[in-house]
Amino acid sequence: MNIEKAKQVQAAVCAAAKRLASSNLVAGTWGNISARLDDDYMVVTPSGMPYEILKPGDMVIVNMHDLTHEGNLKPTVEAPMHAMIMLERPEVNAAVHTHSTYALVMAAAHKPIPPICDDQVQILGGEVRVARYTLPGTGEMAEAVAEALRGRMGALIANHGAVALGRNLDEAFTAAIVLEKAAQVYVGTQALGGGVELSQEDIAFMYDFFMNKYGQR
Repeated sequence: MNIEKAKQVQAAVCAAAKRLASSNLVAGTWGNISARLDDDYMVVTPSGMPYEILKPGDMVIVNMHDLTHEGNLKPTVEAPMHAMIMLERPEVNAAVHTHSTYALVMAAAHKPIPPICDDQVQILGGEVRVARYTLPGTGEMAEAVAEALRGRMGALIANHGAVALGRNLDEAFTAAIVLEKAAQVYVGTQALGGGVELSQEDIAFMYDFFMNKYGQR
């Protein structure tokens, strides 16, 4: 493990956690964040600590293969979910787990978010699926979420919340915001008879454009 890189990733995760606390995407100490350190380790937020008191050194380094961790602080209970995501998705380097209001409305209803927004399909890859309900923090939850995320950069977690992925922390954070907005737009369109879904051809084109051509690459 590269110690200097570990410190940099810890600082980045800590900054993202403080940003999450002021984003209206979580309440209290709920929600959590992870970032890949290397092929074997990730950095995650600690369990049950108020975001405003967190320091970079409080971010927990976790072995993705066996979930052992460095230091005295316990990692988030959702560490198994984050580890499975990182191991199954080598292109993903960060994950943000939220309990945002409209995403939770959809998750509590076990309703996917259909592909109705341009930014939704570009960043998240299409319909936002719902992972089946499982007890939080379990291996079963990790498997259910990983399944719902296949081919996607975001998913709902039944009766629980949502998770968004990115190639870096900024991208994962943007994905979390877009997922919440898509849920809100979908709920809002129900008063007008429902949203109109984009075609699979347009979804594929826009997602490929964002992943491979968008921005100053």
